[in-house]
Order: sequence, then structure tokens, then C-alpha cells
Amino acid sequence: MAKIDQRGTLDRIFKMMAIIALLITAIILLKDIVIPIAFASLFAIVLHPIAHRLEKKTGRILSITLVLVGSFAVVALVVWFVVHQLTGLVASLPDLEQRFYNAALDASQKISRQFNISTAQQLQYVKDGLSALSSSLGALLVSTSYLVYFFIQVPIYIFLFLLYREKFKEFFLAFASGGEMKWKKDIEGVVRGYISGLTIVVIIAGVLNSIGLLALGIDHAIFFGFLSGALTLIPYVGITLGAALPTLVAFITKENIWYPIGVILVHTVVQFLEGNFITPKVTGSKISINALAAILALLIGGKILGIAGMILAVPLVGILKILLSYSTSLRPFVILLGDEAAQTELPPVNDANETPEG
Repeated sequence: MAKIDQRGTLDRIFKMMAIIALLITAIILLKDIVIPIAFASLFAIVLHPIAHRLEKKTGRILSITLVLVGSFAVVALVVWFVVHQLTGLVASLPDLEQRFYNAALDASQKISRQFNISTAQQLQYVKDGLSALSSSLGALLVSTSYLVYFFIQVPIYIFLFLLYREKFKEFFLAFASGGEMKWKKDIEGVVRGYISGLTIVVIIAGVLNSIGLLALGIDHAIFFGFLSGALTLIPYVGITLGAALPTLVAFITKENIWYPIGVILVHTVVQFLEGNFITPKVTGSKISINALAAILALLIGGKILGIAGMILAVPLVGILKILLSYSTSLRPFVILLGDEAAQTELPPVNDANETPEG
């Protein structure tokens, strides 16, 4: 009898692995469609409580519209603040063009003396680099077009998800043996906890960057520090973009070459701490996932969907952990994914129905 039970468990595990393999293949093939839907789903979960409260006074369509308009206003305000700060930064740098020219000329002379590379050779290297860059402009244009598509599609999906949320609930309940979806509130808590965790990561990275830049005496250190912190939402690439501006400012405004090198070192250290300790620990703890599972999720998500996959990976693993906890045969995987505090109590499972309710 025990062998039959074990064989049934193995069959279910193999079936689950086959389904996961098919899902991953479908996600890779349809990633241009999947990515906006995935982000819209997360944002819809976060915005749902606000829309639900407004709905009692204004009606569903108007409440959703107000929430989306308010969210857009907040994003527009942040963008305006960043542009305003950058404009003030450029205006506050006297003789920017002349300083940049003098700094570039001085660097060229130092390179010539130290490495015996003539100015003509350096110019040729720059031309070759620009030529290589121009060859990738087509791909950059495609990426920019997709970004526009992304920001158009996501609000539409959010609106539709919030509008038809009762239909999604009825859909899941149709597969359940009865009762409410016990895992619904758990999943909502995972997503909201992850969003709050990301906010904490941005603040911590912003503070660390600002402290490092202030210690170096870089102008507008706090602005650059928190800009870099916000860009950590884009794994690896974001920290590079965030380091570029303060490095350029240090290169132009400081006489010693060690200042821009110091800026690069500050961002490198913060990137190491953020990627290996801060993000896995903070966002992982918010959704009761251990650091190892969070790091593996980031790597696998990046392999499947690139930068978007790295952003989505941790909350999706948190959701998967909740679903697994409601299955008798699959809940041992929860032990591998969760942290120690999460193992003290697991939800009861109905043996007659091993799939998550709802």
C-alpha cells in the first residue's frame, strides 16, 4: 500500500514538472505578452484595496479610473522632480562644456604618458566604439518601442483585472470543491509585502549611495544617491546607469582622477551588498522566503525573461510557496523555499483535494 502511495506521489510530481516545463516554454515564446500581464497583475493586487474602498462611494468604473489617474499623477510627479533636478544640476555646473573638454584632454595626455598610446590611436578607439554602438541602434529602437508598448498595455490590463475581478474569483472557485479561496489573502499579502520590501531596498541603497557620495564631496550627492537607489529596481543594469551620472560629475568637477574612481567603487560596493544581502534578505523576509531561494529565483527569472524576470521572480516564488503549502504531496517543497519562521505553522490541507482551494 505504501509503495502505491509513493508511486502516486511520484506520478504527481512528474506531471507537475512536465506542466512547469510547458509553462516555461510558453512564457519564453510569449514573453512580450506575458511580461505586461504579470506586472499588471501585481499592481492590480496592490491597488485593489484602494479601488474597493472608493467603489462603495463612486462605483466600480469610476473608482478604478480615479486610482489609475492618481497612480499616473504620482509617477508623473516623480518624473518631473527628476527632470527638474537634472535641469538644475546642468545649470549649476559652470562652463560644463569647457570643463568636460579640459578633463578629456587631460585624461588623454595621461593615457599617452602612462600607456604610450597616442592621441590619434585614442580617437580611433573612440570611433571604433561608436561604430560598434551604432550597429546596436536597431535593437535599441526595438527595445524603446517595446517600452512604449509596455507602459500603454499595463494600465489597460490593470483596469480590466480590477473591473472583472469577480469573474476571476468565480473561475478559481469553479475548480474548488467548495468554500472560499483560503490562499487568496496569503497571495495578496505576498505581493504587497514584496512591494513594500522593494521600497525598503530602494531607501537603503539610496542612503548607502548618498553617504558614499557625501564622503567624497560629490555635488548633489543625495539626489544621485537616491536616483541610483531607485534604479536598483533594474537588476545590475540599473546600478550601472545610476553610477554613470555622479561619475561624470566627479570627472568634470574634481581635479583628481581618484574621485570618479571612488564613485565607481561606492556603487560597486552598494551593488554587491544590494544584490547579495539586502534584496534577498529584505524582500525574501517580507514573503517568508530564505535568501538562497530568493537568489536562485533572481538567476532563473533573469535567464527566462531577462530584467523583467528578475523583478518578477521573487514574488512569483512566494506565490508558488503558498500554493504548495495547500497540497499534501507537494508541501515538503515549502520547507526548501521558506525561512525558519515560516515553518512553525502550515495551513491544514484537505486530503481529498490536494490542489489549492479557489
